[in-house]
Amino acid sequence: MKELKLQIPDYRFLSIALFLLTFGITVCAFTQTWASQLSQSELEIWNDPVFRKQFVAYYGINAEVEPRITPEEVAILEKVRPLMGEDLPKAEGTLKSRMKPDCSAILDFTLGGIQFQQDKMIEALSNYQKAVAKFPSFRRAWRNIGLIYVRDGKNDDAISAFTRMIELGGGDAYSYGLLGFAYAAKQDYQAAEAAYRNAMLLQPENTEWRLGITRCVFKQQKFEDVVTLLEVLIGRYPDKTDFWLLQAQAYLGMKQPLKAAVNLEAVDCLGKSTVDSLHTLGDIYVSENLTDLAASAYRRAIDVDAKQSHARPLQSAELLAARGALTQARQVATHIREVWEKQMEEADRRKLLKLEARLSMAEGASSAETVSVLEEIVKLDPLDGEALMLLGQLYSRQNEPDRAIFYYERAESLDAFEVRAKIRHAQALVGMGRYTEAVPLLRRAQEVKPLDDIARYLEQVERIAKTRR
Repeated sequence: MKELKLQIPDYRFLSIALFLLTFGITVCAFTQTWASQLSQSELEIWNDPVFRKQFVAYYGINAEVEPRITPEEVAILEKVRPLMGEDLPKAEGTLKSRMKPDCSAILDFTLGGIQFQQDKMIEALSNYQKAVAKFPSFRRAWRNIGLIYVRDGKNDDAISAFTRMIELGGGDAYSYGLLGFAYAAKQDYQAAEAAYRNAMLLQPENTEWRLGITRCVFKQQKFEDVVTLLEVLIGRYPDKTDFWLLQAQAYLGMKQPLKAAVNLEAVDCLGKSTVDSLHTLGDIYVSENLTDLAASAYRRAIDVDAKQSHARPLQSAELLAARGALTQARQVATHIREVWEKQMEEADRRKLLKLEARLSMAEGASSAETVSVLEEIVKLDPLDGEALMLLGQLYSRQNEPDRAIFYYERAESLDAFEVRAKIRHAQALVGMGRYTEAVPLLRRAQEVKPLDDIARYLEQVERIAKTRR
């Protein structure tokens, strides 16, 4: 009996990559949604008059990669075909009842497709595997096996299946794209990049393949490639915040912070800034000594999320103060107080008070007011070493060395402040002409944390102390 070779249409599985790469939806969750859409797509194919003609026709081409099918099996498929667009469970039952163990791999493949549409992935996989066991070069079956493995997160198996399909000459864009996805999931970014580039070569306008390459080259720190790829994506989707942010990270990787700042400002113009993006923007401006712009970015970061932790805004104000940008630090500190004063925890409140005290000292503000603030902090927390040190410095400036020493001695008992407090204590004693008393303090500071400057200062103090004996 003459055999007929039937060309069954491909199930349109591979568009899953669009959502996987763009929106980060899990394979499992997306496939469930996608499967319901697949039924309507397949319904149109099965009802197409041209396809119906091809369904029963004899096509003897490409026999190496498609199984043969007998006329009896064609008749089975012809009976099942209408049910596939109307009643999938009935189509499945009808096909199962007529299949024999040694039937053509086409029937196993078709049954797997029906089960896939019903989200019966275990059964579908089993039938696809039967198909390739009977006909090892059945590349459409290998492709669908690969898709199910991707869905289940079995990336090694997915890679094997897609690779086998490509070896058989089925290297379409979607197969390469999903192969890239599987490699990327295994963090094999070089192989993933190669697969994605093949996919993009076949579909240059497909955004998902370009984005896949972008992520892979970013992971490999090929930042120039990242920037170039994202130029195209930003041109296509100027409102896509993630593209602007990823390119900003690439510019930072290339040591071009001001170009990164331009991207972050663009994100802000789009109204999509986050606390992190604005703090990063502020940090860039600080590093470039653009402190007015930094203060503006930090204040905007505060306004983005009133429920954010207070730690980072406080650190930002302290960073500006450390850079000598006192006016800008005061602006940020004032904004912190305006927004959060009534809801700050005690620890953050003390940090803000200490920052304001340091700024007041640097600005030459009323010493009495600053002392009052710091003494209030010390009452709340007697072991606040920073407040004790600031009080010591204030009293030293007011030419009250005994009171300054009192606070330095208290700070010396705290491990984190011992070295600084002993040095300040020694300096106060030197100012009073008590060189001999200063020497052991400096020696102890050097034992704990040797510093070249303090070593030279100690030598000078020791020399003077000897001459005074």
